Amino acid sequence: MKNLIDYYSAFDEWGRLDREPIEFIVNMHHILAHLPQQARVLDNGAGPGKYAVALAKKGFRLTLTDLTPRLVETAELKAREEGVSDRFDGFHARDARDLNGLEEGSFDASLMLGPLYHLQQEEDRDLAVRELHRVTRLGGLVFVAFMPRTSFLRKSLAQPDAWKPNHTAEGLNRFMASGAFDHADEGRFTGAYYFDVDTIEPFMEARGFESLKMVASSSVAGTMTPEQWAYWHERGDDELAAVVSHLIGVSDDRHILGLSPHILYIGRRRS
Repeated sequence: MKNLIDYYSAFDEWGRLDREPIEFIVNMHHILAHLPQQARVLDNGAGPGKYAVALAKKGFRLTLTDLTPRLVETAELKAREEGVSDRFDGFHARDARDLNGLEEGSFDASLMLGPLYHLQQEEDRDLAVRELHRVTRLGGLVFVAFMPRTSFLRKSLAQPDAWKPNHTAEGLNRFMASGAFDHADEGRFTGAYYFDVDTIEPFMEARGFESLKMVASSSVAGTMTPEQWAYWHERGDDELAAVVSHLIGVSDDRHILGLSPHILYIGRRRS
């Protein structure tokens, strides 16, 4: 996990969600649509805390965990800057596979919007999801992010030199067979795992969850360039808001799940 900690210690994840706002907007829409009022929420693998801080502003109680200590520190700083520190019950450096110190059934809802990207071994993914199940109360909700294999295939084909070793047919063959990706260039996004879309719900259901919905987090806008977005920004706030409304409206169309760089799974803990 050292490579992962080193990568995220240097990477601006808060800024990424500012630069790619549709993912955040779509996810927040669906999270808020499902969360019960006054829920106690765990943001597990929270990065710098962008979702946690936004939920705290809505009045929810939060506990935050992340593998990378620097990101936990950043999240605590952001909470103070935004005036919502009193909505947090703790900021913890934790591995998603072992949420030591968090009691069973402690949370009405749990977010895990990152850890499964980086757990390339099935036993590690199993541990992380079982820990999520353990700390979420019976009947509680979970919001889990996945990266689909087909979306990364499209990205690799469109930008082969940016995603080595997927710049060759041999590399693509290995990736599509395993779902695992390790960038050939040191310091780049690495240690990643991509799911086949059709396996996501069975994976979660086999580990104690009832599936409620899957959402294409970037909707149909996942491949839009900054230049393409500029057209809609230039048309003004009202027209941009209409565009965003349409993107939210089609985001749970199952036909587009595999085209989105990220998928949000929404489920409920069973016994």
